Parts: sequence; C-alpha cells; structure tokens
Amino acid sequence: MKGERLIYIENKIMDHDTAVKCISNWKLKNDKVVFTNGCFDLLHKGHVSYLAQAASLGSRLVVALNTDRSVKRQGKGDDRPVNDENARALVMASLGVVDAVVFFDSDTPLSLIDLLKPDVLVKGADYDPKETNPQSKSFIVGSESVRANGGEVAAIPIVEGYSTTSIINQLQKK
Repeated sequence: MKGERLIYIENKIMDHDTAVKCISNWKLKNDKVVFTNGCFDLLHKGHVSYLAQAASLGSRLVVALNTDRSVKRQGKGDDRPVNDENARALVMASLGVVDAVVFFDSDTPLSLIDLLKPDVLVKGADYDPKETNPQSKSFIVGSESVRANGGEVAAIPIVEGYSTTSIINQLQKK
C-alpha cells in the first residue's frame, strides 16, 4: 500500500496534457510559472541549489526531464543515464521546490516550452540569456518563444565543483 506522501510525490509527475491543465489553473491564480530542464541523473548539491534558485523566480517550478533515450543521444557516455527516467522523475518530484515533472524525448525541450508557455525560462550560467544565435553553445533553447509570450529568461550561477560527470569519475577511480 502506498502512503499518501508517496502518492503526492507521484502526482507531480505529469504527462503533457495534465501539465497544460495544471499550468492553466496555476496561471488563473496568477502564479508565475518557471521552467527548466535537464537530465538530473545523480542529484547533487549543485542541482539542489540551482533548482531552489530557479523556484525563487516564480510561484511554481516545472522541471522537464530528458527521457533515457534523449540522454543517450546527448553523448554523455554509454553508462548514462545512471538512473532510469522513472527513478530520476521520482527523486525530482520529491523535492519541495519542484511542483511538476514532465518528460521530453526530443533533443531539446522547445516543443514542450511552446506547449506549456512558462513565464520564466531558466538555465545554468553556462548559458547566456542575451545570446540570440541559436547555433551558439550558450543559446537558451526556447528563449525566443518565452519572450514572444511576454516571459523572461534567466541564468542561475553554477555551484563549482559539483557535476554528475565528476561524481561518476570519482566513483570509477575507487
């Protein structure tokens, strides 16, 4: 039997249609919806700091999570993701700062951003909200769409010394 807290956490993991309805309801209440995305394979201090800062930019935080296939296509290595998408989603949804978790299977979350129409789009500081060239590595995918809908784009400082790749490398040395 599942406890009510586990059910609460699982209910934060939504399909696209449910997320659209949920976000519409939040916006009717004048909640400011923040959107970010990533793999979030091995959750660490850098992720938690980033997500908390992103959540502070609005009332609700939606995290788009790469599916396992999407992570594989990123070329992070044959051993990635370490945790499958359902495990990563459950861990992400368990965070108090996260209001919704939605999967995306494409190489970028652009179609999901277009569908959900967040008020704020957030990425780490290795991206540049002012970059307008989509070919640049620092360009934030979806920034044009969010701005066209009257939203804003922001970058959050990265906590130095914390990355999933560095954690995996440390573990492989042992």
